[in-house]
Amino acid sequence: MRRPVALRLQAALGTLALAAATGVVLSMPEAAAAAGGATGYATQNGGTTGGAGGQTVRATTGTAIHQALCGRASSSTPITIEVEGTINHGNTSKVSGDSCNTAADKIELKQISNVTLVGVGNGAVFDQLGIHIREASNIVIQNVTVRNVKKSGSPTSNGGDAIGMESDVRNVWVDHTTLEASGGESEGYDGLFDMKANTQYVTLSYSTLRNSGRGGLIGSSESDVSNGYVTFHHNLYENIDSRAPLLRGGTAHMYNNHYKGLSKSGINSRAGAKAKVDSNYFEDSKDVLGTFYTDAAGSWQVSGNIYDNVTWSQPGEDNNPAGPDPQSNTSVSIPYSYPLDDASCVPDVVSATAGANKGLKVSDGSCTPQNPDPTDPTDPTDPDPTDPPTGTNLSIGAGSDGSSKASGTSYGDVRDGDLGTYWSPAGTTGSVSVKWSSATTVSKINIREAAGSAGTIGSYRVLNHDSGAVLASGSGAGVIGFQAVSLKKITFEITGASGTPRIAEFETYAG
Repeated sequence: MRRPVALRLQAALGTLALAAATGVVLSMPEAAAAAGGATGYATQNGGTTGGAGGQTVRATTGTAIHQALCGRASSSTPITIEVEGTINHGNTSKVSGDSCNTAADKIELKQISNVTLVGVGNGAVFDQLGIHIREASNIVIQNVTVRNVKKSGSPTSNGGDAIGMESDVRNVWVDHTTLEASGGESEGYDGLFDMKANTQYVTLSYSTLRNSGRGGLIGSSESDVSNGYVTFHHNLYENIDSRAPLLRGGTAHMYNNHYKGLSKSGINSRAGAKAKVDSNYFEDSKDVLGTFYTDAAGSWQVSGNIYDNVTWSQPGEDNNPAGPDPQSNTSVSIPYSYPLDDASCVPDVVSATAGANKGLKVSDGSCTPQNPDPTDPTDPTDPDPTDPPTGTNLSIGAGSDGSSKASGTSYGDVRDGDLGTYWSPAGTTGSVSVKWSSATTVSKINIREAAGSAGTIGSYRVLNHDSGAVLASGSGAGVIGFQAVSLKKITFEITGASGTPRIAEFETYAG
């Protein structure tokens, strides 16, 4: 019989340098976001770029992180926050501002977008302090350690979750992190990586999750099934009791993960959930795949996995293990491409790449760790900006509105066909929309800057205003393409600029 996780805990964590009690946010030259680019489901729904294209600052305390968020021009202004040192309750306080909504007992990424948190230098450790993502989108967390976050005892933070997401969260990429506890629920800990209340398009990659009763969940109850489209790849789950993860409803893709020492259960697909389980290595574990602790069944598609010293329980009313000979009972279509390592080399590849402070190494499917691509990811759907659009400009005769307008400018000036008139926001950021009385198919826009203002527009997002979905993101004006979509209103949101933007025309095209 395997002992509970608290009794199986390995030696204490190594010593890490502590930051000063107060941190200073230092303005840095504009830089790229975290190394490499998002993978898996985080590439969908417009992609996940975090703070790419925005200002880069340095923070050594939790208060400094909150100050950086609150010091932005708006809650959507892109920012990359480089974190170094130990972030804890003693150096994390609530900061107020129009562009943030923070709290003293956690790192609060609430009602914001376009943010990257990345560990640098000697490393970043969030000690007994969780990261909470709520009503937020386009978030990147990379190269950090989050440890010993408690929901009971003292101090408490984030409901006991190392990283927790809830309430209409979209597009989060968590990469090369170490998430760990020192026991299970009876010792005061909860999940390491939780998603609930309509959280979608998330990827957890190259991370280590260990020494916890609960690895994480997707959906807080059998009725919370609006979550999903989550990818887990090249992660190490070690010394975990269960929930690796627990999946309620939705779709998840697990590939090239190493599961080691799961004492009760592993991937628990329930309540209509679908799990695609590709080329993983399961070792020294029990019931690594199935539906457990409920009669609300889920399903799975399996291929290429290795089961090394895995034991299986007998089926029962509330227990449906996939083994001892796991077979597919559903089919899952994956919308993105992914390089797949053979399961036999997964332990070695994951050992060399997963976790914080591993040099951000990745795999290209060759079973050999690679250094990350130092260049910024680009949207593969964006055409050459010099490629002129063809067809009818659908903006002519349409309506328009926006978030704000500078004195003497008009929303209507972006759809009048006259390059001599323009709209400007009341500041350096803002949004303008083109709208129609009935659904209109659009697959390309052309943003034309007014004479004398070329190059002013920095980062942007193109939104389906009807649904809130991100159709495209990037930087600079010009032609922007995306998958054709039928909508009544399309929005061009400027999230960063070098001055006051002047948009002469917001052209829209069907093809």
